[in-house]
Amino acid sequence: MRAKLLALTATDGYNDNVEVTFNPATTALIITRPDGRCENFLNTLDTNSMVWEIFDPSDQHVTREPLLRLTVSSKSGEVSRICYDKQNHVDTSVISNRVRLLFSTSKEGQVPDFRQNMTKAIQKLIVLCGGTEQKEIF
Repeated sequence: MRAKLLALTATDGYNDNVEVTFNPATTALIITRPDGRCENFLNTLDTNSMVWEIFDPSDQHVTREPLLRLTVSSKSGEVSRICYDKQNHVDTSVISNRVRLLFSTSKEGQVPDFRQNMTKAIQKLIVLCGGTEQKEIF
């Protein structure tokens, strides 16, 4: 998973995954980007809430490539993400009850069945870390 997060990252200088590490003591997947880092606590996540979407990170001044975004919400009342800026201060503008993983849409097509395989890998990792297991709803 680390390799895919690095190989299939955006290259816009803002949403790039610069480094990805895993801390087994805290079950945190730590993703460093140019503007800081986020610690994503996998043991707090609910695999039943996984959603893939296309996200446009462009703003009024800069056009950027659309990104493939996976969002996973936390179990009720749990903090799943803490983000820090470059100066190591907590970024209070980031919503803490969900984890978001970003991938380049143009690079996604290079990997057959990417979304299905990544979904399975992330679900397995979340469950192994203590998160909520996938349940059939219907």
